[in-house]
Amino acid sequence: MPITKRSTLTQYLIEERRRYPGADGEFNSLVLDVALACKAISNAVAQGELAGLHGDHVEADMHTTNIQGETQKKLDVLSNNYFIHTNEWSGTLAGMASEEMEHPYQIPSQYPRGKYLLVFDPLDGSSNIDVNVSVGSIFSILRCAGKQNTDVKEADFLQKGSKQVAAGYALYGPTTMLILTVGRGVVGFTLDPVLGEFMLTHENIQIPADTQEFAINASNSRFWEAPIKRYIAECLEGKTGPREKEFNMRWIASMVAEAHRILMRGGVFMYPRDSKDPSKPGRLRLLYEANPIGFIIEQAGGRVSTGHEALLDVTPTSLHQRIGVVFGSANEVERIESYHKMPRTEAFHSPLFGERGLFRE
Repeated sequence: MPITKRSTLTQYLIEERRRYPGADGEFNSLVLDVALACKAISNAVAQGELAGLHGDHVEADMHTTNIQGETQKKLDVLSNNYFIHTNEWSGTLAGMASEEMEHPYQIPSQYPRGKYLLVFDPLDGSSNIDVNVSVGSIFSILRCAGKQNTDVKEADFLQKGSKQVAAGYALYGPTTMLILTVGRGVVGFTLDPVLGEFMLTHENIQIPADTQEFAINASNSRFWEAPIKRYIAECLEGKTGPREKEFNMRWIASMVAEAHRILMRGGVFMYPRDSKDPSKPGRLRLLYEANPIGFIIEQAGGRVSTGHEALLDVTPTSLHQRIGVVFGSANEVERIESYHKMPRTEAFHSPLFGERGLFRE
């Protein structure tokens, strides 16, 4: 195919840098290093079992787990290594943190250290790898407030989502895409496999304020709080219910894929706080899943919340903190928030959640 006049990721970053005459190029270099890691992961995901990359990661005849106690896939470990090795050397980072590592990653002493922090989920949705469903990588870039040339501490990473410098994700599906925000809207790039370049294909992505699609894991319905039960019940009642319109339910179990669908056509995604495991106030990780996706969603005109408060205003308390998340089309998220703010004078009752209902309590 002939080369088009589309901008590459490099060209886009250069144009953005020109808005800030004092910029030193360090940020651009970091984003391009992240993009290189995503290209390598895309290639590994595409090869799959041809390269022996499906299945669990095993060391010393034992299946390995990450800090959350989840069994690691071969591609989880490989993807984490790609992120580390493409970003540790360039002098842009003070440190890194990942879903696959219990503690912050220190930049090796032979490399210079920079002013940014990189937080990432190297392969979101990895439980879907063996069934060939879309997966992705999520990343967040923060400024490091600590002293340069010293080891980073967990506290350096515990910043509100509103403090993010940039965030993005790569989606490994029928095409590989890189979605990016640097705080001035959201843009999307598609990987040209011939040129090996991310090409700008989606400018100024906007999420519709209204929707008729929602995504939630309905198997957890018996553990939901009353406001979520009410919202889902009203959606399922369709035209005959208070919403007076039909809704469709979607569930992929890969947050990157869920977020991408919402960016492209609207919708609302819910993995809310529930009572399934009182020790875990949510399923998703605040720093390297919820915050970067939330930043992207809000930059695209959507809304992100815990249901109880604005998610990007939450102060993290630990590196691997979990949290309940609701994001997507602004009007639907605002409705869900309003249900959480109503006085709890009486329990919510619906035939859908009753003893003989669709979602039995």
